[in-house]
Formats: sequence, C-alpha cells, structure tokens
Amino acid sequence: MKLGVTIFPTDKAISPVLLAREAEERGFESLWLSEHSHIPASRRTPHGGVKGAGPLSEMYWRTFDQFVALSAAASVTSRIKLATGICLVAQRDPIWLAKEVASLDTLSGGRVLFGIGYGWNKEEMAHHGIAYRDRRRVLREKVLAMKSLWTEDEASYSGEFVHLEPSWAWPKPVQRPHPPIIMGGDAGPKTLAHIIEFCDGWMPLYGRHRVVDRIDALRVAAEDVGRDPAEIEIGVFSAPADLGKLEELARAGVQRAVLGLPPAPAEVVLPMLDEYASLLEQVGS
Repeated sequence: MKLGVTIFPTDKAISPVLLAREAEERGFESLWLSEHSHIPASRRTPHGGVKGAGPLSEMYWRTFDQFVALSAAASVTSRIKLATGICLVAQRDPIWLAKEVASLDTLSGGRVLFGIGYGWNKEEMAHHGIAYRDRRRVLREKVLAMKSLWTEDEASYSGEFVHLEPSWAWPKPVQRPHPPIIMGGDAGPKTLAHIIEFCDGWMPLYGRHRVVDRIDALRVAAEDVGRDPAEIEIGVFSAPADLGKLEELARAGVQRAVLGLPPAPAEVVLPMLDEYASLLEQVGS
C-alpha cells in the first residue's frame, strides 16, 4: 500500500514547500492539497453539504491556490507525487486547467496525480456560474475536453456546456496519455459511471463514504462495460493512522491510503508526520 499525506494548505499552516520537502524525506509517496476558491459569507450550504453538520472551519477560505502551491513544492522535491486533493473542476476553466496540469506535470518530471471532485458548496459554485444540479455533467465535459487538449495535436470538444473548436495547446503532459485522474466522493450509480468512463482511480473519504462494499460494485460495473477493473486504482482520503485498519483496507483492495494533517504550524504538523512515518515500514511501499 502506498502512503501519502493531505492538508488544507493555508496561510496559517505549515508552508506547503516545507511540508513537501519533509514528507519526501520521510518516504511518503504523495502530497495532496485541498482547494476552495473562496467561501461566500452567506454560509447557506452546510459543511460538506451534510444537513446538520457543524460550523465550517476557516481553513476552507484560507487555502492557497493548488497549482501555485504544488509548483512551489515541485521546485524543492524530486520524487514525491504532487496531487490535487481534490480539484473543483466544475468551477474552473477547462482550457486553463488543462494547461496548469500539463505544465506542472512537465516541470515536475511527471509527478502529478489529478484528484477531482464535483464540489458541495452551492453558493461557491454559483459565484462561478455553475448550477449545483449541473455540476456532474459540467465536470464530465470539462474533463473530456481536457483529455483532448492533453492527447491530441489539434484538440476539440463539443458538448452541452463546453465547446472547444480545433485548437493547439502545449505542453503536453509527461505522463502518457495524461496524469492519472482520480475521482473523490461516494460511489453512487452516477459517480461509478463517471469513474469507469473517464477516470483512472477512485478515492473516497474514510469514515464518510462507503469504501469496502463499493469496491466490488465498482469492479462489477467496470466489467459490465468491458473495462478491466485492474485499471482503476483504489485509494482512501483521510485514512486512519492505524496499522490494523490500514491492513484491513489493503486486504479489501485499497492501494493508496492518504493520511490527514491539520492546517497547523510546523511545530504541530512535523511531529505528526514522524508518527505517520512509522507506518511506512509496516504497510508503505
């Protein structure tokens, strides 16, 4: 099992540059950075979109831009994977986003993991001109347009929400055909269909989303449409730092566990990183 770490990279927390360097030195496979463009002060949508959820932490409105932070991290590392955990694709321009991903993958020597998700904050999406009910279809079209930009010399795409006339766009990613696309979130029927259609992996939140029982469902759904389930890598966000539970997840088919770090200063985060590092010798690869 591969072990990574994830954090909300905020202006009050450990620098993502320092964290990337320290995580790589300890042998972690990947660093995942969260994002929100902003959080509207109205706060009509409950935390995580879950009715009755508690107050939203300020880390949600203090995050650095993912690609700026990951680029800075790339400049001081050479091995650790640089991951978006997750990128709110529906809220971003797909042409610019495709270039950001390809540029980071090129400059880092092919180390990008492109974690994506639909998003949950209705008013945040609305400020980007995205209706909540459309977010899944918007994400799908933007990802398909990005795939064209990454893989075709003369890229194009035409859908309900995205229209790209034949265009030239470089650089292309170092990884072929493109960096792995990894879907976050619970795997209901619509999400399963999207994972199988255009993703290379699935990574739900431990403790919030169903994991073990949905792995078999994902495999069956992939086989039903003629896709090899082995092509879809299974991971878990915010995995427990518990050897027994990690081994249980590994037996169920989970190939990557990403351990959560608080958006806190270095003197808090680095000792936690040391504790997590003790698991690398036991389950890490």
